Amino acid sequence: MKLEFKRLSEIDCSEYVALNTNPLVMRQMPLSSSDFDEAACREWVKGKERMWEEHGYGPWAFVIDGKFAGWGGLQPEEGDADLGLVLHPDYWGYGKVIYEEIIRRAFGEMGLESVTILFPPTRTRVKGILRLGFETDGEVEIGGERFIRYRLQAQKNRGK
Repeated sequence: MKLEFKRLSEIDCSEYVALNTNPLVMRQMPLSSSDFDEAACREWVKGKERMWEEHGYGPWAFVIDGKFAGWGGLQPEEGDADLGLVLHPDYWGYGKVIYEEIIRRAFGEMGLESVTILFPPTRTRVKGILRLGFETDGEVEIGGERFIRYRLQAQKNRGK
């Protein structure tokens, strides 16, 4: 398997529209909308690319063996670097490999002290992230939706 991290602007918007409006993907993303079209996508990509300019990090597009698999990475959220991972259902089995590379970059190259993950309260299967060292760290509200925040400290990850 060849995994590549690319800038979001390197991928055609039709790929993001298909992914972000996929019913299986939308079930996991309470802030998603079925009105996400090409015009909305262009603005979305601009906003995500601006994160790189303003914070030095942001989301990437993931390409596996030459095919678009999804997007995610680190996004600024209330002063934290929040980790998100949105994969096409055909690539759901690749999440751990992508996660490990994001974490390597976050704590290695970027020197971050911690990263967070936000899950909606309906997402009750959290044993996997707890095994990775994440700990419950409160709640936040974004776009009128409530999320449970989990945090991974850099020192907890160094032994892994």
